[in-house]
Amino acid sequence: MRVEYREEPCKVALSRVEGMSFRWSLNPYMGCEHQCTFCYVRAFELRADRPWDGRYGESIRVKVNVAEVLGGELARPSWRRELVAIGAATDPYQPAEGRYRLTRRCLQALAVARNPLSLITRGPLVVRDIDVLQEAARRAAVDVNISIPTLDETVWRRTEPGTAPPRQRLRALRMLVDAGIKAGVGVAPVLPGISDRPEQLAALVRAARDAGATHLWCAVLHLRSGTREHFLENLARDWPDLVPRYERLYHGAYLPTRVTEPVTQQVTRRSRRSSSRSRSEHRKEKAMWGSKTKLAMPTPETALPGRAERMRVPATHHVSGTPLTPPLL
Repeated sequence: MRVEYREEPCKVALSRVEGMSFRWSLNPYMGCEHQCTFCYVRAFELRADRPWDGRYGESIRVKVNVAEVLGGELARPSWRRELVAIGAATDPYQPAEGRYRLTRRCLQALAVARNPLSLITRGPLVVRDIDVLQEAARRAAVDVNISIPTLDETVWRRTEPGTAPPRQRLRALRMLVDAGIKAGVGVAPVLPGISDRPEQLAALVRAARDAGATHLWCAVLHLRSGTREHFLENLARDWPDLVPRYERLYHGAYLPTRVTEPVTQQVTRRSRRSSSRSRSEHRKEKAMWGSKTKLAMPTPETALPGRAERMRVPATHHVSGTPLTPPLL
């Protein structure tokens, strides 16, 4: 796919968000090269009368002055240092970031302002900015969420064609955690009949635990108009036998709780078992070595932004089911 980069200044960096666990979002780019078949942003593009089908991602808006605009907004006397979510509408570490480094500059501005941030990405390029994330975490609450819907390489290739392999993302997670950065995994979106088998979910939870994930959350696919048409078109190409099932399931954008709950409960149960194993392994290590290292497991209360806590996280660190940002689906 040939991608056009449109270098355009922006007037506003931070966007107000309603109905989410955060009030402000930041997206240094508009459009995404990852070409995920399930991307929920396609629905927003359709409503805005912009390309949402296979053309989405062919043109990327690069907000060349976003870091400077952000710095000005963070310096306003009225700004209350609220949590800023990065990557809710487009991946901040898509290939364009390797060239423009806008996400890095935005992180630097947030660090200078001592502002809490939460970041979600599918891009291993995030490890390039470990130094900035460490500095930001010394000054405010910081967490990184690596989106990994599946470890199944066939599913990955068909549904996330422009992204890095899942195992590369796990290696990036390990590097972040080893650097003392709070980093977890978003198992999202889980695709019914494609990536929701118990053994698939178990393998992913286990891999996240082994990579040191400090938290883990899960979300099942939803299909709004724009995303729905594109996803079903690709489903008909790759898994034609599943098309009738999806048409029955998705009368609306979201599946009923009776369908999604068994999936999310599977992930929650397996993450708790992983946490139990981690505690057991840690007790054995402590008995053998006299280690004073503490394993911290985020809870719905402690996972929300507060004072940053510097920590070195071992491979058996706990996982929990608390989402800190919406999944980039």
